[in-house]
Amino acid sequence: MATKKQMVESLSGVALFERCTKRDLRIIARHLEEVRVVAGQEVVSRGEHGEAFFLVLGGELAVQSDGADPVVLAAGDHFGELALLDPGPRSATVIALTDGELGVLGVRMFRVLLRDVPHIAAELLASLARQLREARSVNVA
Repeated sequence: MATKKQMVESLSGVALFERCTKRDLRIIARHLEEVRVVAGQEVVSRGEHGEAFFLVLGGELAVQSDGADPVVLAAGDHFGELALLDPGPRSATVIALTDGELGVLGVRMFRVLLRDVPHIAAELLASLARQLREARSVNVA
């Protein structure tokens, strides 16, 4: 089981939350639901509508997308953050390779978080703007 300190440290590596303060990250960490997964369990399926963000607290998971080699995720890694902002279809399937534990932030809890701590929304928008700016500069080059 991950400590709240470990969760905060992991959340600080999520681009969506990069501008949040340590205090903000502690608040977000408190809203994560800890969920156990078992080896072979499909956590998310490609094409389904996203409804949650996942932080890997323990174990290993494989991200499988069309035509690409699977990417292995371990403690501290994350996936699904765009689902908090847009319930569009998932771009990959994620399967647990081992038994493990995830921190899950569902879109409903995320909306409660934004309502209760509104300045986090401004930080998220600034992070998204930076990512968009960087993506555009790569496409222009």
